[in-house]
Amino acid sequence: MPGSTQGSDLTDELLLPTVSPRRMAFNRFVGHRAAVASVFVLGTMVLFVALSPLTARYGVNEAVQAPPNYFLSPRANAWLGTDDIGRDLYSRLIYGVRVSLIIGFFSAIISVVIGCVVGAVAGFRGGRFDDITMRVTDLFLAFPFLVTLLVMRNMLGAIDWLRPVMGDISSVRFIILLFAIFGWMGVARIVRGQVLALKEREFIEAARAVGATRWYIVRRHLLPNSVGPIMVALTFSVVSAIIGEATLAFFGYGPQAGAGATSLGILVGQAKGAVNTGFWWLALFPCLVLVTIALSINFIGDALRDATDPRMQKDA
Repeated sequence: MPGSTQGSDLTDELLLPTVSPRRMAFNRFVGHRAAVASVFVLGTMVLFVALSPLTARYGVNEAVQAPPNYFLSPRANAWLGTDDIGRDLYSRLIYGVRVSLIIGFFSAIISVVIGCVVGAVAGFRGGRFDDITMRVTDLFLAFPFLVTLLVMRNMLGAIDWLRPVMGDISSVRFIILLFAIFGWMGVARIVRGQVLALKEREFIEAARAVGATRWYIVRRHLLPNSVGPIMVALTFSVVSAIIGEATLAFFGYGPQAGAGATSLGILVGQAKGAVNTGFWWLALFPCLVLVTIALSINFIGDALRDATDPRMQKDA
């Protein structure tokens, strides 16, 4: 009968399995093949770094015991070759990736937290606070980021009472805080733009009508609905910090290797002129690892943006 057929169709529609927003976001992320491959590559690097006592063949400054051991090309006892004093490049890359990832992730997390709070409050509150905050961000964004880092590095390093907090000017902690202090401006502008677009929406008006405080609205409504751009900003901040540290170290302003540490920037900086003299491995492998990390994090950021975009739900 027609009536029973319609009822059966309606019952079948009601019995269809529902997919949660988190599941749809996960499905969209997994559908991004480049991001999945990037997660595997980055995870492998993190695993090698975490297990450095097992994965590294030598210490960070340990020389290969095979005289003459300097400027050895890739071979069995030195998989990626050695440098000018016989240190194993493969082992130094593992320790260098560790330092660069620590600088990238910690500085990015701190700067994104600061940028989210400042941008959300400025966009939601508006008025004079918003004007002053945005003018300050415009002032810093008007200068090249590298120039700002170099100038402020010397200024902050000369202030004695900041040394217990920020550490020595050549320490990893100083580099992390330097990138965090001057890396939140771009995130703040992104979050502010999202808040300005969201704060007049109906669900925000409903929250105001029931007496929700500004901080509650920012914390429970505005920031969660801006998670997509925040994720993208976080990945960009990680890449910017890693490349920025490499640039500073290339010019001799990064963490000092004399303290028993190294980084990708130090390894790239030490390879200056290596290609012209025929020692190609000193430049190839550090630059290849640096590019791989940057591309992997960017692919993951693109996938997170697509996965957290509500407009993509119809394609899930």
